[in-house]
Formats: sequence, structure tokens, C-alpha cells
Amino acid sequence: MGLAGAPRPRTASGPARGRGFDRPEQVPAVPRGRGARAPHTGPGRLLPLVVCVELLGLGLPGWLVLRADGQPKALAGAVAATAVWCGVRAGRGRYALRAPGRPPGALTTPGDWLLLIGLLAVLWTVFDASIDPAAAVVALIPGLLTATAASWARRLTRPGRQRTVRRVLVVGEASGVDRAVGVLTSREDHGYRVVAALPVGAATLSCEAPVPGRLAPAPADDDVSTVLGAAFAHEADLALVVPGPQFAEERLRRLSWGLHDGGLELSVLSHLSETAADRVRPSSAAGLTLLHIVPPLRRGLQPALKAAVDRAGAVCGLVVLAPLLVLVAAAVRVTSKGPVFHRQIRQGQHNRPFTMWKFRTMVADAEQHKARLAAVNENDGPMFKMRRDPRVTRIGRLLRRSSLDELPQLINVLKGDMSLVGPRPPLPDEVSRYDERELRRLAVKPGLTGLWQVSGRSDLSWQETVSLDLWYVDNWSVATDMGLMARTLRAVTDGRGAY
Repeated sequence: MGLAGAPRPRTASGPARGRGFDRPEQVPAVPRGRGARAPHTGPGRLLPLVVCVELLGLGLPGWLVLRADGQPKALAGAVAATAVWCGVRAGRGRYALRAPGRPPGALTTPGDWLLLIGLLAVLWTVFDASIDPAAAVVALIPGLLTATAASWARRLTRPGRQRTVRRVLVVGEASGVDRAVGVLTSREDHGYRVVAALPVGAATLSCEAPVPGRLAPAPADDDVSTVLGAAFAHEADLALVVPGPQFAEERLRRLSWGLHDGGLELSVLSHLSETAADRVRPSSAAGLTLLHIVPPLRRGLQPALKAAVDRAGAVCGLVVLAPLLVLVAAAVRVTSKGPVFHRQIRQGQHNRPFTMWKFRTMVADAEQHKARLAAVNENDGPMFKMRRDPRVTRIGRLLRRSSLDELPQLINVLKGDMSLVGPRPPLPDEVSRYDERELRRLAVKPGLTGLWQVSGRSDLSWQETVSLDLWYVDNWSVATDMGLMARTLRAVTDGRGAY
């Protein structure tokens, strides 16, 4: 099964697969025209400027602070700090563009900062303890601010919304191709653009990707030339292979040889969905390629730190926002009859029920009218949502759009029922209809905000909401939480999906 208009495929009369290794198979190379160039994944054009800014931002203020404090060897200390800092940043890949498809993590600079302080502490102990450690830490603070500003500025100046786009040819059995294409085209938080699909066998594809040809159901001599021809025709620079019974180990290995010889990169789709790349550790044993999956964070330092941040953040939020909370409470009480707060039973971590607090945004007897509105539910899952819910009051629409109605949940965070960041807290009747996959959302505490909040809220389909929550359940970290809280401000200001 070849391609119309593609380089002529090899046939059964061509060179046999079992020929000796002294005669390598010749395959057509994929030309790298202007539309099919391999993406630029190395340091950006602004790299020298970024490095200079970080060097000056750390070294110069550090030297001035140490010198003003009368510390000996101030210049040597500043030079050592800048050298270690650039080594840490380079070693952790901060000077390279983000890899395609990597989910947006959060703030990486604090982690680098802690590593820098640790390394400098070791050097201070081993080589020279003459500099006061307190003065050294103070001297390094401007460097953190400068590095953070430089990182954000570099992201804003990257073309293509800070993303390297790969043109992808999806290869595999029809069911796997449909799933891969559907997932990749339904979301935009990655750097892969599907340009064509190459199914195995005669099964019909349900996705809308162009189909320039097909591979035979069994391994064939023209596998490589068919894939390369499709890549050439659609200017793809990456073949994404979906393994299956008709794409077993031997066929995949031979295809990889031919594609690499032809100048086309190859990726193999893993069946481990919703697993962050940082948790995957490739290794090998006895010639086998293994993927070690690091367990999700359930105990240890990070969960303890998350709990401390939750309680401290709730206390600070309630104190700082107290005037606003009073104003909102007065507005709710004056504009409609009923209590100021709406207390509702929700299911928390490990399916434990708790009472969630919100400002009331509906009429007082809203729950009694929910049953008759079930037929016009606009959500495709167990969650009930209506864009124009008649039970919502006038002030309630404003509170929902600005998310001010959620602020009393800081009380739940303070009590330990919720977290600042986590999945949306579901209702008991929603949980009663969950399947095994959806129940995993309850493995962590529900949150005041989360991936669903910054990704569209009520505009998301039910399956999109579940996928985001499951990604968070298995891949959360304190750094991710910090990034999501920062992104929440933009989502609340935007107001999309809030109704």
C-alpha cells in the first residue's frame, strides 16, 4: 500500500529484508524545505543577552552588598556565586527552549535558587568560611529577582506563543490513530500539529486528518518508503507511531531504522496517559527499554509544605480580604432574600463529605428547582451547569463571573477540608455516578482553584475536566501549585467560562 505521488515504494521483488548488514537499505531522505525544517530546540537568539543579564544581576549587586558590609574577598565571592549560578541554570536546561509538548510547569527559578544556596554552602564550608553566611544570602537576593525577570522576558519574546511547533505524521492502527489525533487536536497546550495520518490496514478513520496512504496489515518492504513519502508530501518532521498488535516490536524497530536513515525523527506513543514527563525515567535492562514511573507525591516534605502553605495562605487571605468579604456579604444580603452564605455538602479527599462555604449566588430555594432543570443541563457529564441558570440572582452573576463567591472557601482551606489548589469539589450525587477513573479525582483534597479554573472552567467538557484533574492528582508539586495560583489571577480577570 503506497502513496500516490510519493517516491516509488519498494515491492516484494526488491531487496529482501534478510540481506546482510554489509549492504544497508537505501531509503529516500525527507528534504528539509522551508516548511519542513526541524524545529529549533537549541538556545534562542537572546541566550547571550540572557546570560549577561543574569551574570550582572547576580554578580554586581552581590559584590556591592558584600563590599558595603565589609566582607573579605567580596569580589571572589561574587564571581564564585555567578559561576555556580550559571552552571546550575545550564545544567537544569534553563537556557534551552522548552521541549515540545511539555506541560506548563510553574516557577522553576526558586528551585534553582535553593540549589545555588546549597552548593554555595558546601563551597563555603570546604574552601573559605570568612564570608558571613547571612550577608551572603542577602547579597544573592537581587539575583533571584533578575533571573526571574529575565526568564519571563525571554518567554514573552519567543515567537509562536513561546512554543516550538512540530509537524506530526501519526502512524498506527486506526483506533490508536483516531485517539492520538483527537487528543492532539482538541488541546493547544502542546507543540505538536498533526498534518496527516497513516493508518495500518483498511479500517476507516473517524478523525479529520488527511490520509495520504496506508500501511499493509502485516510487515512489508514498503513500510519505510510509505511513511517517508507521506512525511515528504505533508512536510512532516516527526513520525508519531501508535503501537498495536499490527505494529509489534520487530516491525517498529525496522521502521525506526529506516526513518532515521531517511532523516525523519520518530516518537512512540506510550499508553501511560496523564503522566508528567518529569515522572518518567527511561532505563534499559537486558536489551529492553524500560520506563520507570515515579510514584505521585502522597507523603514526605512536599505534602507537608503544601499543607503549611494552605493554612498560611488561608489565614492571610481571610485577614487581607476581610473588608471585601464584608462588602460582598452586605451586597448579597441587601439584594436578595435569604442567607448570606450557601453551605453545601461536597465530597472531599478519599470521598469524605464536608460542608463547603460560598457566598449565595442563587435564590434561597434554588436546590428545590434543580430537578426540573436537569433536562436543560449543558454539561455532558454528571456535573450540572447552565449558562443562563434562572436561579442565579443579579448580584450572583457578578460574583460568579469574578469568582468572588468562592472566597469563603478559605474557611474550608483553614479547616483542612480543602486546599488552595486541587480538583473541583464534587457534589455527592455527582460522585454516585463516577466510574473508577473519575473516582481517582478524590485521591487529593479539592481546591479553591486548579487546572480547571485556569483552562476554561465551565466551558470545558466533562472529559476535559476529568483529564485535567487526573493530571493534577498524579503530577502535582508545590512549584506547580505556585504557578497555578499565579495563573488563576489571569483566569479570574478574564472571566471566561464562569457562569
